[in-house]
Amino acid sequence: MTTQLSDADLVGDNPVTDARMTAEHPSPRDAELIEHYLDALWLEKGLSKNTLSSYRRDLSIYACWLNSRQLFLLESSRTDLQSYLNWRVRQRMKASSTSRLLSCLRGFFRYQLREGVLSVDPTLQVESPKRGRPLPKSLTEAEVEALLQAPDLGDALGFRDRAMLEMLYSSGLRVSELVGLQLSQINLRQGVIRVVGKGDKERLVPLGDEAADWLLRYLKEARPALISDSGNEVVFPSRRGQQMTRQTFWHRIKRHGLTAGVAQLPSPHVLRHAFATHLLNHGADLRVVQLLLGHSDLSTTQIYTHIARHRLQSLHQQHHPRG
Repeated sequence: MTTQLSDADLVGDNPVTDARMTAEHPSPRDAELIEHYLDALWLEKGLSKNTLSSYRRDLSIYACWLNSRQLFLLESSRTDLQSYLNWRVRQRMKASSTSRLLSCLRGFFRYQLREGVLSVDPTLQVESPKRGRPLPKSLTEAEVEALLQAPDLGDALGFRDRAMLEMLYSSGLRVSELVGLQLSQINLRQGVIRVVGKGDKERLVPLGDEAADWLLRYLKEARPALISDSGNEVVFPSRRGQQMTRQTFWHRIKRHGLTAGVAQLPSPHVLRHAFATHLLNHGADLRVVQLLLGHSDLSTTQIYTHIARHRLQSLHQQHHPRG
């Protein structure tokens, strides 16, 4: 494998790097094995397309590395796996992405073991790289307000972006949930949206009055200019009237962040973090935030309590006479 992949290449948020990664494919033998595993995984756990795509990418990268050494996935040994992990360390790839990849490989090889295809699991006694848990990046309330006001409302695309930003901050949606939103999922009378999240799990998310007002105005004033097919259910279409990609919306947010003068250029996920952090800063219960975010495990939500604690400490030091 001649191409050296950086950690950014493994995230899958950049269409340019994704295209470069797919320039080399695993052998047909390994590609078929990977697809068979992903089909079984989808049937067993009902994972989302994005999750399955990440698993396919991780397995394919390791298969390509093996193929370049005249090996196949089912021939992989513990020594091969450790050599590959060492190669990633030399490439200075992040421990978080390596840990995620190793978890994916464990699932793959355990499945082969369960199916009787393998007799030995090469991931046994292979330790995950140690990593700290970084705090998610967030925005202050003033930065969010500046970002919300950045889109040009004289343009249909700008009006659409304003409504999307308002909904992201009001509801804490994942960007994939937002760009895939359908008209049938919205109930403005009750002020809620029905979200289909990871693993096809549904949840009801309330909309704030401000976000609901912007959404209603957008549907009446701007959406008709972006879409000609009355049967198209996509709430936030692209310039071409089709469902927007996550990458396109990321670039739109980046542009609005520059306009707003936000020092830390935001991504769609940063607004989700801001949603959770600001709720906790204003006294929301952690369990409620968990439900709103669609987290299956409370420990995933607890990371935001650290951000809220940092914010409270900062306010205490700034305003308390003994701070």
